[in-house]
Amino acid sequence: MLPDFNRKVHCLMGLPFDAVNMAGAVQYIRNAASNRNPCFLSTPNLNFLIAAQSDIAFRNSVINSNLSIADGMPLVWISRLLGIPISERVAGSALFDMLRNDSAKPLSVFFFGGPDGAAEAACRKLNQEEGGLICAGFESPGFCSIEEMSNEAIIQRINASDADFLVVSLGAKKGQTWIEYNRMRIILPVISHLGAVVNFVAGTVKRAPAWMQNVGLEWLWRIKEDPALWRRYYWDGMALLKLMRSRVLPYAWFLFHHKPDDSQLLIAGLETMEDGGTYVIRIHGTWTQRNIEPLRDCFSKAVMTEKHIRLEMSEVTYVDSAFVGLVMLLYGYQTRHLRQLQLAFLPEHVRRIIKYCCAEFLCQ
Repeated sequence: MLPDFNRKVHCLMGLPFDAVNMAGAVQYIRNAASNRNPCFLSTPNLNFLIAAQSDIAFRNSVINSNLSIADGMPLVWISRLLGIPISERVAGSALFDMLRNDSAKPLSVFFFGGPDGAAEAACRKLNQEEGGLICAGFESPGFCSIEEMSNEAIIQRINASDADFLVVSLGAKKGQTWIEYNRMRIILPVISHLGAVVNFVAGTVKRAPAWMQNVGLEWLWRIKEDPALWRRYYWDGMALLKLMRSRVLPYAWFLFHHKPDDSQLLIAGLETMEDGGTYVIRIHGTWTQRNIEPLRDCFSKAVMTEKHIRLEMSEVTYVDSAFVGLVMLLYGYQTRHLRQLQLAFLPEHVRRIIKYCCAEFLCQ
């Protein structure tokens, strides 16, 4: 499946995020389910972001998703500081609730994972109410390996449900890994790891009050509900402070002092050529979300050649988070298909921006 280079995606601290609000995300999921279009939804929060700094496979699972939404107020606040147009938090659990309370044609959901008995209770609860979601089945594999919970019998039971939405609850890393391991075998159109959703629906865990969610204090409520979480939040907080000092604040300072004017946007251009087994894209000038459309078409054509890709950037004067996000989609596709993406002849100021975006891996 070819990547959608028309996504309004931005790189935020090493991960791609779609500039979409809650209404847009709900519509995207509904369209994917209605048209049976494959949609791997990722919901990165602060824990995702921190873990992705050192876990390549975990980071790539988010890059490989079809829609990536900002599930955390710290991510929204940092986006605003950096001028990235992520206007609101789109939590996975809130998205699920919006679908659950939607008056449109109900979608069917299949629960996979969660604590013993939670998926069954969540399934029964959904089917006892009249809402926008009905449960087509559940599977509780217990504590076992990715391979063990990916056997043919389990995948057949999931597919036989013919559900619209597969909700996975295995823990963030394990859940994303399981999805990547099995997504080509699963015919259900929408699939996402939504963590605690199965517990929220089952009623075994209570969600934080809306006001705490809106002001970024949901983590305090989560610690009250599960005191063991304090360690994770503490270490994530320490890691965030380090990234704020080394990447976010320097990037905000850089953006304040380096703003391209309209004349620079007009002179951006590109040319392409083939060099043996490599498709070469040579770009020059300034590339931001305001003039990036030609690159969307260019990248779409480039991946269809099924060649290695070299992006030559010696004459590039400036890039922003939209450019880096788009390149991340290209990197994800090339990596999945065991082909190279090389960023060549990077000026130091462009390399610095990519570093501020925590996307140095693109330059390797």
